[in-house]
Amino acid sequence: MATTSAAAAARPNQGKVDQYLTFELAGQDYGVEILRVQEIKGWEPPTRLPHSPDYVQGVINLRGAVVPIIDLRRRFGLAAAEQGRTTVVIVVRVPGARGELTAGLVVDAVCEVCAITPEQLRPPPQVIEAVDVRFVLGLAMMGERMLVLLDVPRLMSTTLADPVPEIQAA
Repeated sequence: MATTSAAAAARPNQGKVDQYLTFELAGQDYGVEILRVQEIKGWEPPTRLPHSPDYVQGVINLRGAVVPIIDLRRRFGLAAAEQGRTTVVIVVRVPGARGELTAGLVVDAVCEVCAITPEQLRPPPQVIEAVDVRFVLGLAMMGERMLVLLDVPRLMSTTLADPVPEIQAA
């Protein structure tokens, strides 16, 4: 037993497994840390707010809390799509400067929960200018499948803190 503990201490990431909820968006597989996920809801049209960015579809009432709904397709600059029977909202929570941030992320479909080890992770590409890696934690190699792991705290703080044009009073 002491040998196993000594070996584990020498390799701190060895044996560490993180859980990710995977989902599909425009034919690509993505993942978010399962500990950031509050719940998964079926699609319901949100209440649109005036002068909000196009990727903020509106807000929903989630047990008394007003939760913004973010269209990840629009946020990532992907082609828009109609909401279908597999469209869901992943409600995520992250700590923020003014307290906890909660938002719903609209995705095409939820896939599964995957266990990912450090050995499966690769850094996001830094040499391709067309790729915006601000919201990418890394890439996970799952056999023939590659998952784009999202940095949910950065995505949320950037998306919900982006300035909205001010309306001048007449």
